[in-house]
Amino acid sequence: MEKAKKIKLIIGLSYLILITAFLFLIFSKFSLQELTSYDFIKDNRLYFLELRQSNLFLISIIFLLFTILWVFPFLGFGSPIAIIGGFILGKWIGTLVLVLGLSIGATFLYMFGNYFLKDLIKEKFLDRFKNLEVKFKKSEFIYLLVYRFVGGIPWQLSCILPTLFNVKIRNFFFASLIGIIPQIFLVVSLGSGLEKVIDQNSEIPSVYDIIFLPDVYIPILAFLALILITIFLRKLFYKN
Repeated sequence: MEKAKKIKLIIGLSYLILITAFLFLIFSKFSLQELTSYDFIKDNRLYFLELRQSNLFLISIIFLLFTILWVFPFLGFGSPIAIIGGFILGKWIGTLVLVLGLSIGATFLYMFGNYFLKDLIKEKFLDRFKNLEVKFKKSEFIYLLVYRFVGGIPWQLSCILPTLFNVKIRNFFFASLIGIIPQIFLVVSLGSGLEKVIDQNSEIPSVYDIIFLPDVYIPILAFLALILITIFLRKLFYKN
């Protein structure tokens, strides 16, 4: 128990230091007013567009590394980085980079949790998810794939919970790689649609203009449909 407390303290302090350093670097370059202004966003859209056109491979590698770090050690959620990825890289390249980066980052987080936090996770969650143990023993990869697809658990926790079932690292990575594709594609598509909205409007568009653009409302509707499907599957997957 004492060891678990020390690990949690070290993780918390490390995370706080990293976030503080990141925010310091951002706000030392730009003011809050600049970051939230429409002109700033539009100008940087042009910058990233030119960069993407001149060196797509380099910016993809940089964003891939950033995505991995976003998951581990920054413990960031998938949706914000996916929207940014669609905005900068476009729908298809963005999906490829985001899915790969999130899967690698999630695997690193799983390995970290499996090595340092396994006893703590078992203490907190084993009774709650005991019913999944039998399912994972039947077919580890298939149930990992379903587990990644249906979600329903905060991203960071979903990456370390499989330590309860001693799943193989290879199975965890490929199940994550395949299982998160649908939701990541839809969120990236939304980010790509927002980029087109900004491209077509010199002034801040109204909410009506944004929502009723096909590149925006189609991913939103598809995402809502996916949520309904996953809610249904989640009840089947997690039921006792």
